[in-house]
Amino acid sequence: MCYTPIYGTTDVAAQTWADPTLERLAVAPGERPMSKIKVLLLRGVNVSGANRLPMPEFRQMLLELGLQQIHTHIQSGNVVFVDPGVADLQKKIAAAMVDRFGFAPAMFVMDLVEFDAILAANPYHKQGAVDGSKVHIFFLGAPVPAAEILALTALAKDGEAVVQTDKALYMLAPNGIGHSALAEKLERNIKAPKTARNYTSVTAIAALARTITL
Repeated sequence: MCYTPIYGTTDVAAQTWADPTLERLAVAPGERPMSKIKVLLLRGVNVSGANRLPMPEFRQMLLELGLQQIHTHIQSGNVVFVDPGVADLQKKIAAAMVDRFGFAPAMFVMDLVEFDAILAANPYHKQGAVDGSKVHIFFLGAPVPAAEILALTALAKDGEAVVQTDKALYMLAPNGIGHSALAEKLERNIKAPKTARNYTSVTAIAALARTITL
């Protein structure tokens, strides 16, 4: 499958995590220094007219900060890039966003190794491969207390489930997140910093990161 960058952005079709190419790239020792490839996820941008963030201008801002090979996936704040070693990167992104766009949302920056590990820990790969909209990963800025998870699981019904690691919450919503009381309570009651992406999006982001050449 070929991905062609257009003005610094590539919207790629989703691939399931079972793709042997992705697995090979993730594990081959020394094939590429994946710690230099970073993933940036923003919370709540371009949603219902709020926190408007034009992607071409955002990519230009990141370029001016010294980042390289910057690509965005759709409009919801998903970015992959090469970090040559910019100091205090997250603080600089936030400050530049406030200066240029007037706001800085919650953001999550991780290298590709960490992003891969979060995806690999997803217990709902099979369900996501069938319908990526039914499986969501909530990337966390801090672990969620066990009591909060227990309170959430008590609300699960009709096959819903949620599983926690230190880095993420994984939610299965067979009837869709829009019809899930569990999803609504999770968003409202979990206080830890978080941003969610569905299975289709995270696999597309992972594939997009692998279009980067070093």
